[in-house]
Amino acid sequence: MSELAGRRAVVTGGGSGIGRAIASALGDAGATVLVADVDVATAPDVVCDVADGDAVAALYAEVDERLGGLDLLVNNVGVAGPTAPVADTDPGEFDETVRVNVGGTFRCTRLAVPRLRASGNPSIVNISSTAGWLGFPLRSAYTASKWAVVGLTKTWAMELGPAGIRVNAVCPGTVAGPRMDGVFQREADARGRTPDEIRALYADQTSMRAFVEGADIAAAVVWLASPAARYVSGQVLSVDGNTETLRTTWDDA
Repeated sequence: MSELAGRRAVVTGGGSGIGRAIASALGDAGATVLVADVDVATAPDVVCDVADGDAVAALYAEVDERLGGLDLLVNNVGVAGPTAPVADTDPGEFDETVRVNVGGTFRCTRLAVPRLRASGNPSIVNISSTAGWLGFPLRSAYTASKWAVVGLTKTWAMELGPAGIRVNAVCPGTVAGPRMDGVFQREADARGRTPDEIRALYADQTSMRAFVEGADIAAAVVWLASPAARYVSGQVLSVDGNTETLRTTWDDA
C-alpha cells in the first residue's frame, strides 16, 4: 500500500498495544513514522511523557530534526486509571488519569498545529474509547478523560478546519491483549468475581459478541489519514462490534 507515501507521522504511546499496531500500519501504508512512548522497554524512537510539557517540546525538536515536518499526529496515549466506585476512587489517581489522557492529548496537539499548518495533507486522529460516549460504572476517571477527548476532537475540527487540518477520533471497543487482561483482573478484584467472568460479560456487551484487534483500530486510522477520507473531519468512529452497553451487572443487590 502507498496511500500515505511521503507522509510524516507521530504516534504517541506507539511502543506497544494499539499504538504499535497503528505505527506498523502507517509504515506499511508508506508513511515515515516517529514512535513516542514513555516506556523505555518498548524501544520507542523517542522516550516521552506526553503529560510533561518539557518532554513534549523535546519530542517536537526530534520531529523537526528527524522528519523535517509533520503531516499526521495520532494521539494514542491513554492510561486505564482506577477501577472503583466513585466514593472509593482516589482523587490523586483520578487527577493522574486526566493529566495523561487529556493533558497529553492537548500538549501534543498544541505543538503539532504550527507544523501541520505547513503540511499539504494535515490530519489528527485522537484515540478515544467507547467509554467516550457511554457511561462506564467503576471507571469514572477513564470515562471522564475519554469523553473529554471526543469534545476536543469536535472543537479542534471546527477550529482547525479553515486551515485544512482534519481532526477525527476513533473509539475502540474492548481490544484483545495484555492491557485489557489487566482491566479484567482489576474489575474482578473490585467486584469479587473471576477474570473469566468479567471477560465473558465484556464480550456480551457487543452485538457481535467479540473483541476487536489492534489491527482493526490501525486500519481505521490509516483510512482517516488517507486521501479517501479527505473530507471527513469532526467525526467519531467506533470500531467495536457495536457496543450496546458498558455495564457489567449481576443480581448482586
